[in-house]
Amino acid sequence: MQAWRVHRNGEPSEVMRLEETDRPTPGNGQVLLKVLAANINFPDALLCRGQYQVRPPLPFTPGVEICGETQDGRRVLATPALPNGGFAEYVVADEAALLPAPDTLDDAEAAALHIGYQTGWFGLHRRARLQAGETLLVHAAAGGVGSAAVQLGKAAGAKVIGVVGGPEKAKIAHDLGCDLVIDRRTEDIVAAVKEATGGRGADVVYDPVGGDAYAKSVKCIAFEGRVIVVGFASGVIPTPALNHALVKNYSIVGLHWGLYNTKDPAAVRACHQELTALAARGVIKPLISERVAMDGAADAVQRVAEGTSTGRIVVLPAGAAR
Repeated sequence: MQAWRVHRNGEPSEVMRLEETDRPTPGNGQVLLKVLAANINFPDALLCRGQYQVRPPLPFTPGVEICGETQDGRRVLATPALPNGGFAEYVVADEAALLPAPDTLDDAEAAALHIGYQTGWFGLHRRARLQAGETLLVHAAAGGVGSAAVQLGKAAGAKVIGVVGGPEKAKIAHDLGCDLVIDRRTEDIVAAVKEATGGRGADVVYDPVGGDAYAKSVKCIAFEGRVIVVGFASGVIPTPALNHALVKNYSIVGLHWGLYNTKDPAAVRACHQELTALAARGVIKPLISERVAMDGAADAVQRVAEGTSTGRIVVLPAGAAR
């Protein structure tokens, strides 16, 4: 089969190689899946660079989430078992963790419903307890993770403010349903949020960026607000001043969605049922900006790594539906 493999750590476009290799063999409790679509996530770039919290042995195949087909023809969502990730024609995955692909989404959309939307749902509902009528500030609102949070925030009845970089991304955020879009390149985030909220600030901040985004967030967080720390796409991990959290009375909430797979797998399944229902109603729909052939995966992962992409880029193996 064909698979992208990484033999040394570095930038995705430099270290990913498309090779012929053997199909992976399922272990105890695992199943073999034919890959129908593999969604690109920022952690795929971190895996290539050797900067992710999981460091699979070299060589490995990146690709942390797919829509796949079982041997009996079921369409499922899965997180492939590394080192045999999803940028391949076949993967193995834990059978107990398979989730049914929603009938209302095609393969590429289904592949993108998994990690980003689960992270958004757990972050907004379980960790931050977002309420209807509250103001939600979403950084990187036109990206894969941010666009999911925007849709889920609107579904929850929140007023959503999206932060983006550039006019193209601003249009996408508007189209996603943001009540207000702030272009961080030309506008003052703190002043714009305070003006939009009558000086109160944002009740919940969804931050997959870190760095300057976090610093700006805590300057415009509301009384009893919650800052959800999702990731550090900027490459800069903030060092929070806890005295500031004390005097302004806000919470800094960490979210590592992967832990729920082992700590509370029933909650993951329940969340998927909720997401499937929202997708069936048309309330959420993954924003797929590109569907690339297998030979375009390395360049696509690089674009995600550099933050130049919007929505989700999905890799379709040879023969997969476009």
